[in-house]
Amino acid sequence: PKQGMLADYGKAPPLIANGPWYNTAGIASSPGATDGPLTMNELKGKVVLVDFWTYSCVNCVRTIPYLRAWYNAYKDKGLVIIGVHTAEFEFEKVPRNVKAAIKDLGVTWPVVQDNNYDEWNAYHNQFWPATYFIGPNGHVRYYHFGEGYYASDEKVIQALLRERGDSLGKVVSKPD
Repeated sequence: PKQGMLADYGKAPPLIANGPWYNTAGIASSPGATDGPLTMNELKGKVVLVDFWTYSCVNCVRTIPYLRAWYNAYKDKGLVIIGVHTAEFEFEKVPRNVKAAIKDLGVTWPVVQDNNYDEWNAYHNQFWPATYFIGPNGHVRYYHFGEGYYASDEKVIQALLRERGDSLGKVVSKPD
């Protein structure tokens, strides 16, 4: 796609990765739920950013400050980020390693471990990092591979939030 230009790439695949979930407390629809799987159906009406990453990929790690800034700026306005941790190497498949990396890197948004590449394949993904932007209607509206283009990516988030009727004012996130 052209940088920052919204289109309709069809309905987003379901969240099918069957590994452990992290940081979903308060997002799952079940009252009192701690960490558990999320579904696209639960997230309907929200803007969902699906981020494919792995913790030992330097390019992925360099995107985290931007993801964090967006999550902090827009999570109360309808943005949900789902990190799909798809391991490149065997040591990245160990749940305690992923959990430690999430903590060490300051990842506070939901993450699912995708060791079997179920979610990766559902998106026909081929790259780390890869980001898919899903509008409130559940359709993929934009995607971006690699680092960079953070300002245009944030404008995509803002446009999708406005589609759901959110008034954003002059919110601009700043990475830490």
